[in-house]
Amino acid sequence: MTTTDIDVSNAAEALLAVLAARGVDYIFGNAGTDFPPLIEALAKASLGGARAPKPVTVPHENLGIAMAHGCYLATGRPQALMLHVNVGTANAICGLFNAARENIPIFLAAGRTPINEDDALGARSVFIHWGQEMFDQAGMLREVVKWEYELRDPRQVEAVVDRGLSLAMSEPRGPVYLTLPREVLAGGAGRFSFRASSRRQPAAAPAPDAAAVAQAARWLAEAERPLIVTASFGREADAVPLLSRLAERHALPVVGYRPRYVFLPSDHSMHLGYEPGPLLPDADVILVLDCDVPWIPKLHKVNPAAKVIHVGADPLFSRYPMRTFPCDLAITAASRLALAALDDALATVARPDRVAARRERIMAQCAKQQEARAAAVARMAGSPRLNPARLADALNRVKRPDDIIVSESSLPVGFMGFTQPGTYFGTSPAGGLGWGLGAALGLKLGAPARRVIAVVGDGSYMFGNPTPAHYVAAAYDLPVLTVIMNNRMWGAVRRATLAMYPDGAAAKVNRAPLTYLEPTPDYERIVEASGGYGEKVASADELPAALERALHVVEHEGRQAVLNVLTEYSDSEALSDARR
Repeated sequence: MTTTDIDVSNAAEALLAVLAARGVDYIFGNAGTDFPPLIEALAKASLGGARAPKPVTVPHENLGIAMAHGCYLATGRPQALMLHVNVGTANAICGLFNAARENIPIFLAAGRTPINEDDALGARSVFIHWGQEMFDQAGMLREVVKWEYELRDPRQVEAVVDRGLSLAMSEPRGPVYLTLPREVLAGGAGRFSFRASSRRQPAAAPAPDAAAVAQAARWLAEAERPLIVTASFGREADAVPLLSRLAERHALPVVGYRPRYVFLPSDHSMHLGYEPGPLLPDADVILVLDCDVPWIPKLHKVNPAAKVIHVGADPLFSRYPMRTFPCDLAITAASRLALAALDDALATVARPDRVAARRERIMAQCAKQQEARAAAVARMAGSPRLNPARLADALNRVKRPDDIIVSESSLPVGFMGFTQPGTYFGTSPAGGLGWGLGAALGLKLGAPARRVIAVVGDGSYMFGNPTPAHYVAAAYDLPVLTVIMNNRMWGAVRRATLAMYPDGAAAKVNRAPLTYLEPTPDYERIVEASGGYGEKVASADELPAALERALHVVEHEGRQAVLNVLTEYSDSEALSDARR
């Protein structure tokens, strides 16, 4: 095994060298008084005297963790994020929940208040070093990381980095957390040796049990009305063809319920949209694939006789305190392996008559959906309303097949077409707001040749720390188009209230308390402070040309752009949904 020998000024330099050797491209950071050893090491690397991931200054931790999240989605490699002791960690926990629930590996590190009060390099030197110390800093986030540890000796650096990365990348993947006392980072000067490649590799993805796959295949082969429901399948774009082949070959319809990724091309013959509700009462076998919530028990009626199969690296979502969906068969496996095995097993027991009947029925359903969408688009064309559906249709007309859409909003993706995997990314089921802006920047950083369009609500735009986000976009040459769906309110809160009290007081008043965000700021002006282009769009007629102007700025001028689109909200539509 090849060994790398380097002379280091401190343990921080050794840490950065090992991270770089292990394929970490970037270290996102928001610095504090615990950072001097790291800054010294990064400065040495900038002079060519050391190796380190590229540093990216991110002036808010929630933005930083969202960027690390997005960069992983683009590259498939975990990235590092360094925060300032407990206060920086606290600011990142919202985004950490998003990463944990969506199984995104991130190497999260934070300083720890210096241990010594005097007589040590790196000992306490400013007054906050007393107030920032905690009895258990990692206790803030231990529930949502796969592993946490404190570096205790510079000689541990290689082992600690390899341990963290191997656990982060083992299924089910997720973030890890390392605390770094300043004195330990400052120590360890001298000769440092580490392996050129790690001897601590991630665990191989779990393979499906053959007997369980055979049982699932028998049930699906006999089914008249099978249904696949997914949400998080498609994170690995190269796995999508496996589902595409399985669904097409065996006539298995697929629905993405609150999908986070492109799970099938939109024009696939077995793509039945994004709402399982109409299909669940008649479904006789339901395959739940990488999906934490396949339906809402209070809203959706499921055939009580249906066989329900759950498939995924953690098919029962063991980290969820309560989740009691019916489960007649659970298959623990990486979804790509399970789909390949299921395809082979179905080939041996398939009933051609059932397959043909299913195919005819499903293609007729797809045709009806396409007709309904075309009719809705035609109605919108003759209407002055500027609602989310109108925005989705307009975006669909200007985007290219390989453009990346990031949605932290109620964007109705049914009005858009996605033919390529890895072109749509939706919010984590944790729902930690402020993800969209950072995720879009991280995706652009990891895929610089692609156009990236972030669609966010006005509330999520504010949560996304727009001033730091636009600063980062300008500083690191990341021209992204941000489209704000600005309905001047917390639409999700309003809908939830009407769902519980459809005939209550909140349904009768014009402005229910704590739900409105008015007077609305001129959000489009914030980006101008960082040299970007901003425009407010107040009518449907203005939207197509505004999108073209903004994309021209992004693509041909290399500047970021923001469109503040004043969309409508309809209480009558929300009440109709609540009463279904």
